[in-house]
Amino acid sequence: MHIQEQNIVGEHDAVVNQLFLVVSGSGWVAGENGKRIPIEQGQAAFWIKGETHTSGSEEGMTVIVLEGEDIVPSPMMKEID
Repeated sequence: MHIQEQNIVGEHDAVVNQLFLVVSGSGWVAGENGKRIPIEQGQAAFWIKGETHTSGSEEGMTVIVLEGEDIVPSPMMKEID
C-alpha cells in the first residue's frame, strides 16, 4: 500500500497479526499508547491481533502489509516502547 504525503491511516484494530514492512520512503507508526515512532525503508512494525494502531507519513511511503494468524515477529526485530 502507499501512504501519500501528509497522510494518515486512521486508528484501527488489527483483525489478525500484522507485519508492516516499509519498502520506500519514511513515516511513523503508533501503537495503543499513541506514541509516534519513526520508521523508514528497510524497517518493519508488528501488531498483534486486536492491537490498536495507526501510521502516517510526511513525505510518503510504500509498505507491504502481511496479515495472518500464523505471522509472528522475527527474533531479529527489536521491541520499541
